[in-house]
Amino acid sequence: MTVNTGTPLVEMRNISISFGGIHAVDDVTVDLYPGEVVGLLGHNGAGKSTLIKCLSGAYQADSGDIFVNGEKATIKNPRDARSHNIETIYQTLALADNLDAASNLFLGRELLTAAGFVDQARMEAETRKIMARLNPNFRKFQAPVSALSGGQRQSVAIARAVYFNARILIMDEPTAALGPQETQMVAELIQELKRQGLGIFLIDHDVHQVKRLCDRASVMKNGELVGTVKVADASEDDLLAMIILGKTPAHLAA
Repeated sequence: MTVNTGTPLVEMRNISISFGGIHAVDDVTVDLYPGEVVGLLGHNGAGKSTLIKCLSGAYQADSGDIFVNGEKATIKNPRDARSHNIETIYQTLALADNLDAASNLFLGRELLTAAGFVDQARMEAETRKIMARLNPNFRKFQAPVSALSGGQRQSVAIARAVYFNARILIMDEPTAALGPQETQMVAELIQELKRQGLGIFLIDHDVHQVKRLCDRASVMKNGELVGTVKVADASEDDLLAMIILGKTPAHLAA
């Protein structure tokens, strides 16, 4: 496996999380570098979502450390995560369906005129700028987001994170329930984010999507890390074997 060099954007080191004496995550270490996508892969209950919720601030680790840009970080809630430029794009997107893209992008952080009124024109102009970077085919700026496709809604959620300086994105099954065209739109968004130097943790159980979208895969089983492999070197069968058997194939082991 090719090893990344330099300082990771984020490293979760020796993380353990228990609930009622049961180890949901047991001594797991994963990292993420600029401009790459790391898939957190495993069955439901493998511990991948619990692990990443520690990074998003939703859960607290019992032990272990988180480092952001090489410095130890304390993340006790989502506000702390955002202060470290970490944003989460949930499968059920936190969007206000009755509002348009600009209103969603600036929801709770509206831009104001000198007179103190919401500056809708400026917010739309800023939304058009960020969309031009991420999804130049986006056209429905005045439509409520309830009228948008799944891929377009993902575009709005991602644009909101990137506009407010996210460098690390957590994406929870971003292509779940999407058709081929919408899945391709999300894939293109991810490629653009990588080009801009962001790092993405992608939580998934779909081996095909991890092969398509990720640079490395960290496979978990029963709360433990089976191993982290370079996706280009692993077949779908290799990844399935890691999930099912709980060990890394010999030809992929470091």
